[in-house]
Amino acid sequence: MNRLIIDNCGELAFKYFSSFINLEAKDSLVVSTTNDFNILNYPGEVHSIINLSKVNNIRYINKFFEKVNRKLDNEDYFVVCFETIVGRKDRHRFGNIPIIKNIWFGFEFVFLRMFPKIWGLKKIYFLITQGRNRLLSKAEVMGRLVSCGFEIVAYDTFNGLMYMVTKKIKLPDYNMNVSYGPFFSMKRIGKGGQVIHVYKFRTMHPYAEYLQDYILKVNGYAITGKPKDDFRLTPWGRLLRRYWLDELPQLINVLKGDLKLVGVRPISERYFQDIPKDLQELRLKFKPGCIPPYVALNRKSDVNSVLQAEREYLEEKVKHPFTTDTRYFFKAIFNIIFKRKRSA
Repeated sequence: MNRLIIDNCGELAFKYFSSFINLEAKDSLVVSTTNDFNILNYPGEVHSIINLSKVNNIRYINKFFEKVNRKLDNEDYFVVCFETIVGRKDRHRFGNIPIIKNIWFGFEFVFLRMFPKIWGLKKIYFLITQGRNRLLSKAEVMGRLVSCGFEIVAYDTFNGLMYMVTKKIKLPDYNMNVSYGPFFSMKRIGKGGQVIHVYKFRTMHPYAEYLQDYILKVNGYAITGKPKDDFRLTPWGRLLRRYWLDELPQLINVLKGDLKLVGVRPISERYFQDIPKDLQELRLKFKPGCIPPYVALNRKSDVNSVLQAEREYLEEKVKHPFTTDTRYFFKAIFNIIFKRKRSA
């Protein structure tokens, strides 16, 4: 077993695995497979599994993770290996020719990253590749693992491949409704505590919603009130967010009656629990809105400034329920156009 790991991954990776798993134990299984049959039909008792085959080559990734989950008990370890999008680009055969490298990688990104996620086109991808060499981001693999009942313990890169150490903590979610497309909805807290589905353009990798607690646990909040060092964001997602373009689909929520044009931002249940109790109570009295108070009041986008702006808006809304939104709307438009107010 030790020789297999060293030959495939190197000495550093072997020492890394050894810091979490007793590789000498009989109940530690090391395999290199893309077929869950080889794991499910292993005859002995297993309490840790290390798969040296890349996740990129597994056709039904979640089904594979779900079968591994079935084989293990809670607190047992599962180690996966995969090549990230960045890792793939760095090791490319045209790595020393920047222009050709970027053009070639662009074609690969479309075929190996986008085709598998678009209805109709994914049939072409699987027909040609049999599900191999898929381009995967770190965030997507992490999110898939968490959705399948695993907790992220640690990860590191050896010889261009990322190895992720996880621990089974529960049964899989068996989520069949994960959104891959550019348009999706998020669960948010609405008026009266009702859960609403807010529409946005995608700015994060698929399965990113499963990593909210992990990101906050590891990095905490940034001064903007959003998760710090959030690797779930895509490069184009940062641009969309800066100019609020990702929130244009929220106009659908306005037409549905879930949101109004001006109001406190619709937030997740996780973030809702972190704000002061008095502000929670004020928030639940009104519908959330698309244009937040800190924009209308031209405040900074750090947590304290945003919360203070929300408190001022809500207190004013209680006193003047019919005129507050109109005044805040025109203030916000003025600040966006003439003071170039932008999102964090």
